[in-house]
Amino acid sequence: MTDTTALDATTASAPAKPTTKAARPFFSSGPCAKPPGWDAAKLATESLGRSHRSKIGKARLQLAIDLIRKILAVPDTHRIGIVPASDTGAYEMAMWTMLGARPVTTLAWESFGEGWVTDAAKQLKLNPTVISADYGQLPDLDSVDWSNDVLFTWNGTTSGVRVPNGDWIADDREGLSFNDATSAVFAYDMPWDKLDVTTFSWQKVLGGEGAHGVIILGPRAVERLESYTPAWPLPKIFRLVSKGKLAEGVFKGETINTPSMLAVEDVIFALEWAETLGGLTGLMARSDTNAAALDKIVEERAWLGHLAADPASRSKTSVCLTVEGSDEAFIKKMAGALEKEGAAYDVAGYRDAPPGLRIWCGATVDTADIVALGPWLDWAYAVAKAA
Repeated sequence: MTDTTALDATTASAPAKPTTKAARPFFSSGPCAKPPGWDAAKLATESLGRSHRSKIGKARLQLAIDLIRKILAVPDTHRIGIVPASDTGAYEMAMWTMLGARPVTTLAWESFGEGWVTDAAKQLKLNPTVISADYGQLPDLDSVDWSNDVLFTWNGTTSGVRVPNGDWIADDREGLSFNDATSAVFAYDMPWDKLDVTTFSWQKVLGGEGAHGVIILGPRAVERLESYTPAWPLPKIFRLVSKGKLAEGVFKGETINTPSMLAVEDVIFALEWAETLGGLTGLMARSDTNAAALDKIVEERAWLGHLAADPASRSKTSVCLTVEGSDEAFIKKMAGALEKEGAAYDVAGYRDAPPGLRIWCGATVDTADIVALGPWLDWAYAVAKAA
């Protein structure tokens, strides 16, 4: 609980509060800001209160899949399915159903990548080769052995570090590439020919609701599913194969378990908004502009820095910042002061990351709101120092 008495006392000795606030001070890295102009009253409601297996239910789920395919330019060779439990559920579904056929390499440079290491090593007991790096750094991608299945996170949400591109993924790989892309899709151009498995949740760059994941399977992943049976039992919600063949219905709007049709309508709204921007190109441009605006704020302040030192591997969505002289308590004071004033919500770094700030710069955030944040960061920094 925030000590409002102490906060009020320190605020009195702080510089004057800025006069301009972000119109939408939502900078959370998930669930992220809704698209501009979003209103619950604008969502289609015909599918609500209906079975997800009804004609309209399946049609709306298929529409969401079709819009994802169109905007991300996913080739027809790849299947797209809506699955349970956000990106975590989608990625673990892929791990549990496909790993074990050959050796495994796991890459980790932030908390979610470390989670996949834990699952591969301790849950599936696969004795993976682990290639890791500290927060803010990227491991040696050239050292990856592509005779192995390879697990990686395209954009590290909790470290602000991303792979610069897909050039390091071998065209002649024997293993499968498993791409956790939850903070990357709709913000970067994905090289689909390099990606055998890609997962994400639409709560990130699209600003959708939580609890639903998306899995995209290339032909090699489908081949693995149909030719390999893992040694461990699979929960029902992970099963992508029926009688030795891919369960095609999953990729045609026939979900494994019951989805929230309200969440589906919500993401359809976001996807249709993305179309008005010109699709992926427009989404990427907004993220790029937002990241550039935040970078300017950082450059103008000696006490602010980027956790990801190399711009080539710095996230343009979940931007993680260092704050001079800060610890966890200091960051809580800054974030608490900003939230109390309604100037910025959810900007403290992830609990497992080094103390710092994390500002979401994805496409649903308006650049003007990033710009307005700068003076408020100065104010909150002063408040925290005076405490």
